[in-house]
Amino acid sequence: MTEDFLFAQDGPVATITFNRPERRNCMTREVMLEFERLIHRVRDEHLTRVLIVTGSGKAFSAGADVSGAKGVTDARERAKIFAARNKGLPRIIGRVFDTVARLDCMTIGAVNGYAVGGGWALALAFDFVIAADDAEFWVPEVELGVPFAGHPAQVLAARVGPWRGKEAMILCRHYKAAELFAMGLVNEVVAPHDLMPAARNLADKLIALPRKAATATKHVIDGFFVGPRLY
Repeated sequence: MTEDFLFAQDGPVATITFNRPERRNCMTREVMLEFERLIHRVRDEHLTRVLIVTGSGKAFSAGADVSGAKGVTDARERAKIFAARNKGLPRIIGRVFDTVARLDCMTIGAVNGYAVGGGWALALAFDFVIAADDAEFWVPEVELGVPFAGHPAQVLAARVGPWRGKEAMILCRHYKAAELFAMGLVNEVVAPHDLMPAARNLADKLIALPRKAATATKHVIDGFFVGPRLY
């Protein structure tokens, strides 16, 4: 494991924390490959009944690294820089999304601060999302000159409908946690200092349920929203 993540196992509850606060937990190819290895560890060791994913500092994840494209006014040049810096990243995020969405353990996203682009895409894979009341979600890809596509885009559109989906992914609208709660994309909104206690409280409720029945029901629901395996 690298310093990009913190991993903790507390009995049947595992917690993965993005640990790049100085970069707002932005995603690179290497970072997401490491995250994928951690997800495979959770999947293959069969110790975990609930997985909690969160971020350190002021962001859950600010998504792809856009630092090289900042300040570039030409749209085509900005798109070229963004695509080159993040080559292969969308496919890795899609693959990780697919793996997380199909885990047999229950998953909770504890979203603090910004969940941007790939950060929001990852949050869509969780079974439950608890957000701090200062959390903010948006998809900036189209403004950067690249499409927001793949499995996460399809799932978001399926959950909110085509008009809201286009508002989020084409107009790149910013959403506060309370707005997404009203839209049914967040289960609970809490004060920032209550975020991890709320996630652990939910984890304890999930652990108390009959495991096989809960897992089977989860997969029935996700069969509609997640669809066939794409990766």
